[in-house]
Amino acid sequence: MKELLEVIARNLVDYPDKVSVSQSENERSILLELRVAPEDMGKVIGKQGRIAKAIRTVVKAAAVHEDKKIIVEIVQ
Repeated sequence: MKELLEVIARNLVDYPDKVSVSQSENERSILLELRVAPEDMGKVIGKQGRIAKAIRTVVKAAAVHEDKKIIVEIVQ
């Protein structure tokens, strides 16, 4: 999931070298934290959060085989 999120984010932003994803996991969920350059926050979030919602939907759909809840957070 971490690699998928990185690929999606790197293709959306102007500064792909500043994209980083950290993953933490517990027994019931996986937390993915996406960090991008401040200039790229708008591109990752999109108008009214539509791109962020689409990213979360794709990652959750890809993680259907995991028996854990996937949480994607976009942080500064």
